[in-house]
Amino acid sequence: MPELVFFSGTMDCGKSTLALQIGHNRSARGLRGLIFTRDDRAGEGKLSSRLGLVTDAIEADERIDLYAHVVEHLSRGGRADYVIVDEAQFLAPEQIDQLARIVDELGLDVFAFGITTDFRTKLFPGSQRLIELADRIETLQVETLCWCGARATHNARTVGGKMVVEGAQVVVGDVNQALEEVGYEVLCRRHHRSRMTSATAHAAALSPDVLPVTES
Repeated sequence: MPELVFFSGTMDCGKSTLALQIGHNRSARGLRGLIFTRDDRAGEGKLSSRLGLVTDAIEADERIDLYAHVVEHLSRGGRADYVIVDEAQFLAPEQIDQLARIVDELGLDVFAFGITTDFRTKLFPGSQRLIELADRIETLQVETLCWCGARATHNARTVGGKMVVEGAQVVVGDVNQALEEVGYEVLCRRHHRSRMTSATAHAAALSPDVLPVTES
């Protein structure tokens, strides 16, 4: 039976790499798929991983009806054995319904990849709808680590290395950005709650207040 599968995890846990791997494995078996993405770090119409892998994709902006696009592709003689959607958290809830319709009415497997919560620990609307509709939810097993070494469970937005908790839900950025830019960092819950990023922890460690005093 075809399924709508939601692969979720924090940033930097290999979601896009797995999406590319699933596409590669099926292509090697003679299957063909349609790949959608939204606001990828590599630019419009690209699906990329932090390992340097990249492939062309269809940009799923807010105007596209995903079900209608697949139907049109098939009606023009195109082939589609499955659908991959990366950055699915950025999709509107109605677009997630369209993915479910692709599974139920066209009989295609749909593999959606995305992070569950934003930098404020709030569910993305697309991710929430996937949790509500998916036949199966898979948590990726590649663990990301907080700067302290604990398992990272939360995504943090940073500006100048400091965590921010206000602003638009979607601001495109990446982990390991230059400190003066908007970036993202994965943290454990304890350090997300205390708003302590790797940069602020490093600054605190170098503070004269905590440096050892050497008597002459």
